[in-house]
Amino acid sequence: MCVMPQEHPDRSSASRKAPLRRPDASMSLLTNVMEHSLDDGYAEAAGRRGETGTSRMPRTPRGKLTLAVGLVLAAVVVTLGGAQAQVAAPTLAKERQKLIDRIESETAAADGLQKSVDKLRDDVGARQREALKDQGVPGAERVSLLAGATAVTGPGVKLVVDDAKEATSGGGSNPRTSSDFSDTGRVRDRDMQRVVNGLWSSGAEAISVNGQRLTALSAIRAAGDAILVDNKPLAPPYTVLAIGDGRRLSTAFQDSDDGQYLHVLEENYGIRASISAESRLELPAAPSLIVRSASPVPSAGQSAAETGKGTN
Repeated sequence: MCVMPQEHPDRSSASRKAPLRRPDASMSLLTNVMEHSLDDGYAEAAGRRGETGTSRMPRTPRGKLTLAVGLVLAAVVVTLGGAQAQVAAPTLAKERQKLIDRIESETAAADGLQKSVDKLRDDVGARQREALKDQGVPGAERVSLLAGATAVTGPGVKLVVDDAKEATSGGGSNPRTSSDFSDTGRVRDRDMQRVVNGLWSSGAEAISVNGQRLTALSAIRAAGDAILVDNKPLAPPYTVLAIGDGRRLSTAFQDSDDGQYLHVLEENYGIRASISAESRLELPAAPSLIVRSASPVPSAGQSAAETGKGTN
């Protein structure tokens, strides 16, 4: 029996027919990104730009002429603008200096008038005191003091109230309940009213705010962000001087409701305040006083002449 030799398969040929698998076949997306990092559209645009050149300057004579004319016009406009600004600068400086000189001149004139008013007021006050003495009116000096018609000197307290370092906006029911107090870090006219009234009720004999003497007819109001005392605007910090027994006045004010109100403003809203007893304070006279008179109202069927009372 003839035995045919068994043929073994050619493994090398089989392996040559089967394509080899890439090691990074499982990362096709990452491979595609790495091999095609530039989008086809970008690549096409870059190719066109390479064909036409990188320069965008016009190549035709007409385009070059248009560009030159545009550059010349831009240079003319810039030059004219600079020349006009240089010519106008001295004029503006002169006008500004004129305004400054006018303000300084008017301020000096106002100061001179104020000095004349103070001198005339002192003269009128002296004549009034002499007239009252001649008429035998008792307590004329005390009446003048209480009315704020004369300057006063004596011991007392010095209270300085200032806005918070960083004024904050916000609500709050205590102690401010009005919508006018949205900026709680600023000292308002109502705050100064309470401070002044608290000093009066604590025993102060005379009070001034930033050198402005207060009387029984003085008013503390607001105009925008400014505080007005007798229609004179004041700026912070507000220095309040009060004549009286310094230590007793300071203690009485801080223990009062108005003193506690100021303390609440310090604690809750950052308003700054300091009070100290002073051995000597000087308060000026009130800048203007209105002389008022009153007469008794006669009863029914009786005239003023019949009452035997005249005008006071």
